Amino acid sequence: MVGRRAFRGFIIGLMGIGLVGNAAMATDTPADTQWVLHGNDVGEQRFSALNQIDRENVKDLGLAWSFNMYTRRGVEATPLMIDDTLYVTSSWSMVYALDARTGALKWFYDPKVPRSFLAKGCCDAVNRGVAYADGSIFVGTYDGRLVALDADDGRVLWDKQTTDREQSYTITGAPAIAGDNVLIGNGGAELGVRGYVSAYNRKTGEQAWRFYTVPGNPADGFESDIMKEAAKTWTGEWWKWGGGGTVWDSIVFDPELNLIYIGVGNGSPWNARLRSPEGGDNLFLASIVALDADTGEYVWHYQTTPGETWDYTAVQHIMLAELELDGETRKVLMQAPKNGFFYVIDRKTGELLSADAFTQMTWATGVDMQTGRPIETPMARVFDGENVSLPSNAGGHNWHPMSYSPRTGLVYLPTMNIPIRFLEPTRSEDRTPKAGYWNVGFDRSGNVLPDIPNATLDKVLDETYTGHLVAWDPVQGKAVWTGETDRPLGGGVLSTAGDLVFQGNGRAELRAMDATNGEVLWSFDTQTLAMAPPISYALDGEQYIAVAVGFGGGAAAEAGALVHHWQIPNLSRVLVFKLGGDAQLPPVPDRQRTLPEPAPVTASAEVIDHGRTIYQRHCSYCHADGMRTGGLTPDLRYANEQVHENWDEIVLRGRRSALGMVGFEQYLDEDDAEAIRQYTLYEANRLYKDQRGAGSGTTAP
Repeated sequence: MVGRRAFRGFIIGLMGIGLVGNAAMATDTPADTQWVLHGNDVGEQRFSALNQIDRENVKDLGLAWSFNMYTRRGVEATPLMIDDTLYVTSSWSMVYALDARTGALKWFYDPKVPRSFLAKGCCDAVNRGVAYADGSIFVGTYDGRLVALDADDGRVLWDKQTTDREQSYTITGAPAIAGDNVLIGNGGAELGVRGYVSAYNRKTGEQAWRFYTVPGNPADGFESDIMKEAAKTWTGEWWKWGGGGTVWDSIVFDPELNLIYIGVGNGSPWNARLRSPEGGDNLFLASIVALDADTGEYVWHYQTTPGETWDYTAVQHIMLAELELDGETRKVLMQAPKNGFFYVIDRKTGELLSADAFTQMTWATGVDMQTGRPIETPMARVFDGENVSLPSNAGGHNWHPMSYSPRTGLVYLPTMNIPIRFLEPTRSEDRTPKAGYWNVGFDRSGNVLPDIPNATLDKVLDETYTGHLVAWDPVQGKAVWTGETDRPLGGGVLSTAGDLVFQGNGRAELRAMDATNGEVLWSFDTQTLAMAPPISYALDGEQYIAVAVGFGGGAAAEAGALVHHWQIPNLSRVLVFKLGGDAQLPPVPDRQRTLPEPAPVTASAEVIDHGRTIYQRHCSYCHADGMRTGGLTPDLRYANEQVHENWDEIVLRGRRSALGMVGFEQYLDEDDAEAIRQYTLYEANRLYKDQRGAGSGTTAP
């Protein structure tokens, strides 16, 4: 028996793809309208049929209320709104149930994830939201659990460990509901794991099925015939590296066809020459895979990047729609993965219908429509530390969800342009499976920042790394309009029947744009990045726009070199807007800080260079290239005397592992640790001299 709330939410969701009559289309006083599914409708289109807020009156949009979350790390969650309650997650997989009218806290759930798990993931302890079905809230936790909560009071109904806690598995994605099951994937390809997606009975928590995305050790036997076939596309001893292929986001259920579509991630390691030395496509890396929803059995796949080697994941937002193509209505799925191509695929058969470049790229010139394979350039796999790869491992589009408006026929897509120079490994450790917490099979020295003044480097990075919101016509395969050049940190997108597009940009603003031409009609200073996508709902005749905000994620860690001087604070909040709202946010804390004179460097240039190399290999993923961190992890240039006195205890023996700083004793010796310390002093002295010359402060750690 389906509960009242679940049935009502399911009907509202179906309206987004035209499966039932759209009775919820708003007027000036809209009926109560919920946001029950992750993408609002079963097609994940992230379109709201509400139109009380439109192009004419959006200028009157104001803050209705805000809620301060209990964490200070990245926020990437899509809220759900069910029966006047807003369900939203923060970092560390915490769940908040808020009154959707006022923001008052109804209940709170903390899964108590051990902070040492921070080192088991690549990109901050983020969480992209919960799923809902028949009175239960489901959340995946960073330490690999799937938890069912009572939607009314937050009590734990069941708690299931879905991963091996001894391996570097994490969960950051939102669960998905498919019939009687709740589905969840995991992350960890950079740290040497094998990917899979699992289905659990949503009432009991018992595992219903599991689909592995890459083959394991042939000596152990294969879980299915399709894994046996997939193994033929691999060479060498890939299983010693883990293989990768994690499904860390984008799991979509198609109730019409009873299919589940999963996006599969990158290889472990990234470098295909190491994991599969004699070549091969390496199925199902960087693929869209269709599975039977009841059994998890393979149905079809399309591989976006055969022989993936650039971290070109295909876990980005998968969207379902019906499009008129060549005079025929086709049931399609659409995806714009990291590799820079926008794909339209027949979701019943897996037939590729179109593939067009939506951003700059150097690795391919197009896609052969006969074979479906990309046409690689001669320099695509040249990794000499000089050749520029576009897109970078960050992708032309990352996890930030896009949106499709059936009114305009356009997909609103956040894009990035970030060049990178890969370098084949020069150290034996980089050619050895699992030799370190991170091992992507490339030499990170290719990302060492030049020794130039910080102000000059800031200017170069700002001019080189850019982003745009692109309004993409999936039928014509081209951009209709492109928003202004911005920082490459544009957030997820919402489109509405008021012909508006809402998105947070890289300058800590939430903006509303005209869906037809991109004109900015309204903006609000969010004081921090709105990386997550907004949603819209209606209560008591009023339409609301809600968004969870908070700077962090991979941008604050690995991309810290790019963002550190922007001085973007993390202010983890939920912000909710309505017409005539007049609430105010408190002032932003002052983050300017001047570096005190550091201790002198006492090591030779050779030792400092050694420290730089080891730092890039082991430390830069969290503390950023050149220590220019985004602010969530300490800027080691500011390390105080106490830190330097206890350096070996912290770096080698894990004195601060409870805070996420694990020890590296199994990978480094005391000479290595001292070399890193001397490198931090070198960079600190360089910054100190730079500040005294430029007279400017920098972001506090």
